[in-house]
Amino acid sequence: MSTPAPQAEIDSEYCYRHPDRQSFIHCQRCDRTICPQCQTQAAVGVHCPECVREGRQQVAASRPGLLSRLIGTGSTPIVTYALIALCVVIYVAQWVSGGALTNAWQLDPSAVASQPWRLITSEFLHSTAFIPHLLFNMYALFIFGPPLERFLGRVRYLALYLVGAIGASVGVVLIYQLWIVTGHASASWLGGLFRPALAVGASGAIFALMGALLVLRKAMGLQLTQILIVVLVNVAFGFIAPGIAWEAHLGGLGVGAAIGGVYLATRRPGQTTRQIASVAVIAGGLAVIIVACVLSAPGMYQ
Repeated sequence: MSTPAPQAEIDSEYCYRHPDRQSFIHCQRCDRTICPQCQTQAAVGVHCPECVREGRQQVAASRPGLLSRLIGTGSTPIVTYALIALCVVIYVAQWVSGGALTNAWQLDPSAVASQPWRLITSEFLHSTAFIPHLLFNMYALFIFGPPLERFLGRVRYLALYLVGAIGASVGVVLIYQLWIVTGHASASWLGGLFRPALAVGASGAIFALMGALLVLRKAMGLQLTQILIVVLVNVAFGFIAPGIAWEAHLGGLGVGAAIGGVYLATRRPGQTTRQIASVAVIAGGLAVIIVACVLSAPGMYQ
């Protein structure tokens, strides 16, 4: 037998937002009385407008901000896709400019004193006379980039790519410096293997990714044999096929391995400052090499 509720309790059952509306439904979270207009259906029971608003604010606060999503880790390799898109856009610009952009951005070792940007811009150019040059490099970037980006995070990955690209360009400059030091004799060594030349292409930066993969393979759970075969085949191809800047490949590979070693040695929490400083030292070392080359033969560098 049920007992009727006291009259005082019945009189108090009015919506807290609409005092003229009687209701016997309570918010599941705060237990305030709410009328049908103020009710929001929840997984269990209903919620009042204030509790719904608070819940949305808590969810929004728990989500990373735009900057955090861009520079943090994630399943989508945003940086890799952006680099591929940038290379394609620049390739179209090379065609549209009739070669003017290529001439302004390609790596001319003799021009690095007055136009140091060529050390990095050349890595975003590709041969307009051989379209597979772009296709092969972008495919390689698509294969090697995403695993590294997911493992390292976007900022570390981008630093690896850009510093590795500069390392590749330094390799090209060193061949030019060897040509200067030997009085141009090195150009005839080994059938012209050490002949200085202009350079374009993202392969140097991609070799930096390969170098980092070699060092980080165990931490990433990758097999050494598979990676080593890919690296050796690509290195050998640079010596066999004509017109390929093998020195850029080796420069990128070496710098990428060095940066990969830094990341591996400073992967524990609390070592971020040391990691940044170490990568900066590598980048600074590359800059010192360029400056030393220019100062040693200022008449040969514009």
